[in-house]
Amino acid sequence: MPSADNRIDRRDWALLGVLSVLWGGSFFFNGVILRELPPLTLVLLRVVLGSIILLPLLWSYRIEFPNGLSGWAPFFAMGLFNNVLPFSLIVFGQTYIPSGLASILNATTPLFAVVVMAVAGEERLQARRVAGVVAGLIGVAILHGDALGFESRQGIGILLCLAGAFSYGLAALVGRRLPARVPPLGTATFQMMASAVMMAPVAGLVDRPWLLPMPHLTTWLAVLGLAGLSTALAYVVFFQILQRSGATNVMLVTLLIPVTAILLGTLVLGEPIAPREVIGALVIASALLLIDGRILTWFSRAPASIRHTNP
Repeated sequence: MPSADNRIDRRDWALLGVLSVLWGGSFFFNGVILRELPPLTLVLLRVVLGSIILLPLLWSYRIEFPNGLSGWAPFFAMGLFNNVLPFSLIVFGQTYIPSGLASILNATTPLFAVVVMAVAGEERLQARRVAGVVAGLIGVAILHGDALGFESRQGIGILLCLAGAFSYGLAALVGRRLPARVPPLGTATFQMMASAVMMAPVAGLVDRPWLLPMPHLTTWLAVLGLAGLSTALAYVVFFQILQRSGATNVMLVTLLIPVTAILLGTLVLGEPIAPREVIGALVIASALLLIDGRILTWFSRAPASIRHTNP
């Protein structure tokens, strides 16, 4: 269960790092796939293949399916706000703006989550958390400073990506109402299955994917990476953190995604790191420490401990 003071333990910080790598890759995969497939077909493939990948694990662990409409309703709500709407909005946004700018806008998710949870009365609107989220956004802006220039038609893409981030914020609230007895693997699978049911008629009516030319191998590899790594595995990790550390904390991953994207570019592609990127990463790290709060508690206790030890 989430801690009363909304703090995150070491295990969940490590899981957040893993999740940031998995979800950071989704922007790259989207960029590759959109060269040959339309946005709604991309989202449909993502949730359908993600479900297919997880179903054997579901059966091997003997996790039971929800019963009736009332049992499936929370997962359809989660699928709508956590998959169908944000995936579609962000992918459509990426047809207008670069992947880097889309990842920056996605980093507004914690701010939306903090506000939504506070308005719903689920979590207190703590000043340090708001300050930490704002500081994190400043760090992301510094990190990708060159990508913030606005060009023609970019405004549409920006609004679409912000709407997707807001949907993720609503998903944080829905996630608090998911059945606690369902393990993370079951929650991840059920919400993706519900998303596939919702996406199939929409993609079928709009894109008519059966009429599209067969994509190249590179596109199919990107689809498999998106479905297997950035969706199936990522959501198992996501719901693990959600159950342990709470809805607002798990959304902090969106602040880490731009950092991991730059690190992956450096380690895998040999891209150089600019000084502003180092500064941005340090600002984000400071923001995460501020949101976590333990370092503030340590500093507040330090003077008292010094007074007790001094003669």
